[in-house]
Amino acid sequence: MKVEDGMTLEIYTTSVIPIGAMFAMTLWLGNTAYLYISVAFAQMLKAIMPVAVFILGVAAGLEVMSCRMLLIMSVISFGVVVASYGEININWIGVVYQMGGVVGEALRLIFMEILVKRKGLKLNPISVIALCLFIPWIFLEKPKMDALETWHFPPLMLTLNCLCTFALNLSVFLVISHTSALTIRVAGVVKDWVVVLFSALLFADTKLTIINLFGYGIAIAGVAAYNNHKLKKEASRAISDDSQQTQLTATTTSSTSEI
Repeated sequence: MKVEDGMTLEIYTTSVIPIGAMFAMTLWLGNTAYLYISVAFAQMLKAIMPVAVFILGVAAGLEVMSCRMLLIMSVISFGVVVASYGEININWIGVVYQMGGVVGEALRLIFMEILVKRKGLKLNPISVIALCLFIPWIFLEKPKMDALETWHFPPLMLTLNCLCTFALNLSVFLVISHTSALTIRVAGVVKDWVVVLFSALLFADTKLTIINLFGYGIAIAGVAAYNNHKLKKEASRAISDDSQQTQLTATTTSSTSEI
């Protein structure tokens, strides 16, 4: 793998490894949760992500606590609690795994903000992710696979899984490159609803209740409010940066004219 310019052993150990480890934690815990809870319920629990990111952001000094944000976080949390209360076949082991995955993703985003954007580096933690996933596989999953005597990997299922993952990443890249941040965030909310509804149709273990949908609707409304707040904040920051750049250009031009 190509080593980026400016990369040192210290930066790699303090920046790349934590980000890769948190990404691996998200994948491992999030995927394990599906062994215990339905796809729809797991998707509902993921709606708590903005709350985890905001709380950790406040703790790291990246976010500022305000009454508006506190209200939005409370709405999201209340919605997730109501959706969980309406779950018929709730399994707390699966809930713990899913919440662990949410915390891992939130920490990854915080680390990306602190360790990457502030240092201006382009990092590729894929090799670290593979290593971090290999460790729990050795101790937790490999013994179970050995106990079955034969390792069975369905070629068709794995191929379709890989193609879906590739298509997802490609579509996200194309949407971001041809539209805006607002589009990808709105599309994300629509995707969440589609996952919940389609999983209820496809999987027999998914039984949605009115309380489920009502609570998830409240949580999604909170997520939409959070996205709107973040987008307005980013837009105002961009306008401020453009204004400063314009003033700097005008000052430079004036100084050049005087010379």
